[in-house]
Amino acid sequence: MISKKIDCTVPRRSTPPAPKRGRPVSFDRDEVLEQAMSVFWAKGFGGASMSDLTAAMGIASPSLYAAFGSKESLYRAALDHYVALHKEAVSRIMELPTAYESIEGLLRNAVIVFSRTDFPSGCMVEQTAGEACDMSAELMAGLREMRAANDENFFARLRKGVEDGDVAAGTDIRAVAAFYATVNKGLSLSARGGTGPDELNSVVTSAMAAWPLLVEARKQRTSDKDCF
Repeated sequence: MISKKIDCTVPRRSTPPAPKRGRPVSFDRDEVLEQAMSVFWAKGFGGASMSDLTAAMGIASPSLYAAFGSKESLYRAALDHYVALHKEAVSRIMELPTAYESIEGLLRNAVIVFSRTDFPSGCMVEQTAGEACDMSAELMAGLREMRAANDENFFARLRKGVEDGDVAAGTDIRAVAAFYATVNKGLSLSARGGTGPDELNSVVTSAMAAWPLLVEARKQRTSDKDCF
């Protein structure tokens, strides 16, 4: 009879994988996006280096790339975070009773945002207008759309004013919207250059003083024509 040979050796355990070096990717996304937003806002897309970003965000480059993919993707996310921070305030201002109140409210709110000491000055979206280098065509197109959306707020509110009757039907609302959108851009540029909130608000006061010439005076001229 042939006996079977019994293997009494203890089977070897598989070698466990070596632990990964460094801490795992674990951070508050909104918190690091706010830090990235501040860097991009202050330095622009091209001026913000990866070392600037990682230092401000408090994470290493591998974690940054693992979470966001690329500098451009991080910038897009930071822009979305910027817009989200101000979306509620803008929506509330757009719902004010008259177009005059909303237009003035948008400009006064811009002064507050552009002059805050806990964030860089000016508008993060508007400052990208001169940054063509280092950006993909897709990113540039997206930024143009965001700037256009800012301008569109003025036109949309004036159009609603016409519908509600507090803006004369004959008003060239596209031209009026362009005027106040340009004032808004000027506020951003001035704040970036160091102009304080008092002076910026005086600009808003002057711009709103033109309202009768742009809107109400046009309404009066229309009424005068109806008399003949």
